[in-house]
Amino acid sequence: MSLNSSTQLNPNQNVFLPQNHQLPILITVFGLLVFLLPINHWPAILLTSFGLFLLLQSFTLKLEFTDDALVVWQLGKELRRFPFKNWLAWRLFFPKLPGLFYFREEASPHLLPILFEPKALEEQLRLRVGSLESPHQASSKDQKS
Repeated sequence: MSLNSSTQLNPNQNVFLPQNHQLPILITVFGLLVFLLPINHWPAILLTSFGLFLLLQSFTLKLEFTDDALVVWQLGKELRRFPFKNWLAWRLFFPKLPGLFYFREEASPHLLPILFEPKALEEQLRLRVGSLESPHQASSKDQKS
């Protein structure tokens, strides 16, 4: 089932997040622009290749939120399952750019580029594991005030 207004707030229904190709396209375009600089072309090749890799991933990967896990699908095959009971924390960094999605399980941390609609991702995370959201840390300047 895909994300829509009738399912997005029900933690008992499975939800597939809509894909977002903004980050891979931005990285690819930035890599192509680096080709115009009078420097070695290796950074441009690496950036462009990484952007194209992420673009391919953004078309082949799907994220599904179930009542008890975050499931990653690739081309219709379950790739990995992350049970919520093993989660310790989660956080979105720069979700409007788009940015990065961090979550920590008991066994290991995960840092992933946001290849899905950031707002839908945040809504589902808050609905299913909202109590584990890591607060944004105030800078040392803010703490002195």
